[in-house]
Amino acid sequence: MTDFKERTAAFAQEHGRVYQNIALAIHAQPEVSNYEFFASETLSTQLKKEGFEIELPAAHQRTGFAAYYKTGKPGPVVALLAEYDALPGLGHGCGHNIFGATSSLAASALKSVIDEIGGEVRLYGTPGEEGGEEGSSKGSFVRDGYFKDVDFALCVHPNGAPENELSSRNLANAAMKIEFRGKPAHAAADPYHGLNALDAQILVYNAISMLRQQVKPDVRMHGIITDGGTAPNVIPEFTRSRYYFRAAAKTTVQDLVAKIEKIVEGAALQTGTKGSMKPYANFVDNMVLTPKLDQVWADNLKALGHESLPQSWEVQPGSSDVGNVSQVVPVIQPSISISDVAIAGHSQDMVEASRSEKGMDSIILGATALAWTAIDVMLDPALLQAIKEEHRYNVENQAK
Repeated sequence: MTDFKERTAAFAQEHGRVYQNIALAIHAQPEVSNYEFFASETLSTQLKKEGFEIELPAAHQRTGFAAYYKTGKPGPVVALLAEYDALPGLGHGCGHNIFGATSSLAASALKSVIDEIGGEVRLYGTPGEEGGEEGSSKGSFVRDGYFKDVDFALCVHPNGAPENELSSRNLANAAMKIEFRGKPAHAAADPYHGLNALDAQILVYNAISMLRQQVKPDVRMHGIITDGGTAPNVIPEFTRSRYYFRAAAKTTVQDLVAKIEKIVEGAALQTGTKGSMKPYANFVDNMVLTPKLDQVWADNLKALGHESLPQSWEVQPGSSDVGNVSQVVPVIQPSISISDVAIAGHSQDMVEASRSEKGMDSIILGATALAWTAIDVMLDPALLQAIKEEHRYNVENQAK
């Protein structure tokens, strides 16, 4: 095992500049969710050079891809997960340029020794984590069966804090669009001939605001009206809004969505319009933790000279489609520091940190720790079995 780790660490050091340059190139050409054509092509092309078989597109995602390397020897299957989308108007304010490069370097480093270990190493390029139309693609990878024969999955997220953190629980999220169709009319001459779709949309907005008093403390509901009409003197014929409905457990979100559907029906009845509510992206599941797998990562990061904060079971306020993966296989998504001072996520400070020297150094560190984690688990059948049993128990007993 020591030899394998020394060789993967040497690979990461020797080839790290290639992946750092890829991260900087993706940073300089930010692409929003499901438009990451440059990023997916750049990462998959590099992995092809490393000897991976490439599937592009993958999971019915035009900017998704899958990279495979099979040894021909029996052994576990590990999947590295890569994100690479940017935020609208901001760029890489979540560090996904680093995320994708780190996972890709880890997969390549692991491939350099996997023939002797046995099993299979994969990398799934999963676009659209930040949302957008048909976003949250890990749900598509799960639905299309890409994890049916995967034993465990790994990834690490850049962190705008001075500390490294282990995987955390987060919120399930339903991304919904609410639309109303009415009847246009001249707003001054004969408004009584119209059916006001904006009135219906406003009724929904206000009803959701009042509903906040009657939901559990972990519930979050927030949205915008994206289409409110065409002109002040025309009764709006069509309106659309987009909402995120979140909670610590996916069952809570599902119950919440059922209540909102009744609100939409009521607004349509009150205004004479036709209303509908549909998802515009994959449902994002809540994260199920597998602490035994996180501990393997923490031990390897420590061996590389870096500590992690103790794992917390407190639910964090955000959402990530890594939760979809966590419902079907053990997965970790710890975070690795790219800033010496605390900075806000989704900020200009985070954009700058995502191309900083510390950010680039984190690619080699994170990739090495990911590869070492995979090696530990793949070479220890008892450890892998314990991880799977813990995961199964936590899935079955997660918060309802």
